Amino acid sequence: MKKIKVIIAFALLFTLSGCSVYNFTGTGEIDAETFQVNYFQNNADVVEPGIERTFTLRLQELIQNQTNLSLTNSGGDLVYEGEITQYRISPMTATADQRASQNRLTISVNVRFTNKNKEEDDFEKSFSFFYDYSGNALPDRGVLNTALEEIFERITQDIFNESLAKW
Repeated sequence: MKKIKVIIAFALLFTLSGCSVYNFTGTGEIDAETFQVNYFQNNADVVEPGIERTFTLRLQELIQNQTNLSLTNSGGDLVYEGEITQYRISPMTATADQRASQNRLTISVNVRFTNKNKEEDDFEKSFSFFYDYSGNALPDRGVLNTALEEIFERITQDIFNESLAKW
């Protein structure tokens, strides 16, 4: 039994030693120490108060939680900036009496990413995601909070993957 434990320990040590440039978030080695997330203005046709602040904070939190980078207000090695370009609620399916049985909230965000240490990583790209909810449900705070949480989780993860994980 002791031999098996020793073999497993060596196998695990050998496997993990090959992962020196990889971490559990999939970012590999990041050639930066700081990042900044500038305030994302809401330039959508429909303005939902507060979503620009919520989105900006969610992106900051995700990067802080998945990297060892330090957040700064100016002069960051990595800079995220952009604007919310779309906030749209549209009916997806209708009932026999021509009422929406399902609605979709779609949010799009245009992102400009700058890596001051590696300019070839710079990009400008639009990211979008949606949340479907019952047509009978009014888009009250509960539905809206759930929708924003899911949409922002997906968009911020897509931005992270594009800028740091290179997926």
